[in-house]
Amino acid sequence: MSDNIQTVTVLSKTTWTPNLFSFTVSRPDSFKFTAGQFVRLGVNPSRLKYYQQQDEALAALDEDIFRAYSIVSSPFDEVLEFFSIVIPDGAFTSQLQHLEVGDELLLNTMPFGFLTLARYQKPLPKDLWLLATGTGLAPFLSMLQDLKTWEDYEHIVLAYSARSVEELAYIELIERLQADFGSLVDNPAKLIFIPIVTRESVDGALTERLPKLLLDGTLQERAGIALDVDSTHVMLCGNPEMVEDTKEALKTLGLVMNRRGEGNIAVENYW
Repeated sequence: MSDNIQTVTVLSKTTWTPNLFSFTVSRPDSFKFTAGQFVRLGVNPSRLKYYQQQDEALAALDEDIFRAYSIVSSPFDEVLEFFSIVIPDGAFTSQLQHLEVGDELLLNTMPFGFLTLARYQKPLPKDLWLLATGTGLAPFLSMLQDLKTWEDYEHIVLAYSARSVEELAYIELIERLQADFGSLVDNPAKLIFIPIVTRESVDGALTERLPKLLLDGTLQERAGIALDVDSTHVMLCGNPEMVEDTKEALKTLGLVMNRRGEGNIAVENYW
């Protein structure tokens, strides 16, 4: 086993819907990461309690399977939290859905990814837009549990899109963020949370896809803030179609991709 691979223990599991769940694991003492980064998690199904009760399944499932996962928790938390979708025929998530407290996973302790606020050199921090679908919310929750985010910006817009209201996970945490983290710094950013539900009508939630909401100005109107090439940072994380379409919508509105530290738009492509 590589020196970078450590065993971690499942501490808790939260089921949001039949296809969405979160879990926490122990954090190795030496492990450090920056809010917004992801890691590679490994599961060996034969070592899960669920499969150990089904002996005939073990032989075919005795292999380490790794996938990339953004970290939900703060860089300063004592545990690591992850947010997962269940892909019915997926080699990884179809096994991971059977996690139980006490199960062991593998963690590659080398963090990856550049969806971090440190990438922005120009424009200087003012307005931060975090646009997510589904489990793409994870890196943004990590950023919003880092005090530096609240110190550096004036406004933070979190637009979170799901198909149904039950798929809008972590709402209670989101509603506590301003009080729990903004209250700890002088002159904190103002958090503006905009829920979006695309397949049912929900009071207080927008209903169209993110690209349309941006192009017709609905999202900016709800936020009460304009998108400005000289003051806006925008981060996208979620399903690849949303990321691509929203990126193009933002470019149509005059924003530019962030390269070598300059520009407005940053995306993560590890799906």
